[in-house]
Amino acid sequence: MKKNLGIIQAVFPMPVLIVAAYDEKGTVQAMNAAWGQICNSDRIALFIDEDHATTQALLKSKAFTVSLADQSHMAVADFLGIASGNKMPDKFARTGCRAVKSENVNAPVIDEFPVVMECELADVVSTESFYCIVGRIVNTAAEEAVLDESGKVVPEKLQVLSFDQFRHGYYAMGEKVGKAWNAGASLMKGL
Repeated sequence: MKKNLGIIQAVFPMPVLIVAAYDEKGTVQAMNAAWGQICNSDRIALFIDEDHATTQALLKSKAFTVSLADQSHMAVADFLGIASGNKMPDKFARTGCRAVKSENVNAPVIDEFPVVMECELADVVSTESFYCIVGRIVNTAAEEAVLDESGKVVPEKLQVLSFDQFRHGYYAMGEKVGKAWNAGASLMKGL
C-alpha cells in the first residue's frame, strides 16, 4: 500500500548539470543545475532562475556549455550549486578547475568534467510557473577515457552523478541493467 507523501518532486534520477558562460568581463560563471533535460534532438532545456549570475551571463553572451558532473568531481559540482556568483565574484576560480574557450560557441568548456554540450541560446520561456533556457546543441565533446572503440560514451566509465530530491543525495550512475527498445519486446507478441 502506498503512503501519501504530499507535494514533493518525485523524479529520480535528476541529472547534475554544470552550466557555464562568460559574463561581460570575460569571467567564467558556472552553476549546478539539477532541473534540466534534453527536449529535442538538438535542444536542451534548463529550468533555472533568471537572477543567477550564470543565467545573466548566458543571456548576454547568447552561448553556454552544459557539462555532465561525474563522481570524481562531486565536491566541485556541489560547490557550484551552493555558492552564488552574485555574492562570490571569484566563485569559479575557487574550484581550482580550468576552463578553455569552446571552439564552437562563445562559452567556457570546463576541462575537469568529461562530457560537455556546447550550446547557443535558442529560446527563453518565461511563465508564472517556470523560467526556462533552451539551448541549441552545436557540438558535444567527450574525454577519450569515457569512450568505447566506436567513439560512443560508455556510462560505466563516465560515473555520471544524479541528484536525489527525496533525501538530497548524489548517486553515481553507470550499471547497465537492460537494453532500450528491447527489454519490453516480449510484451509486443500477439499485437
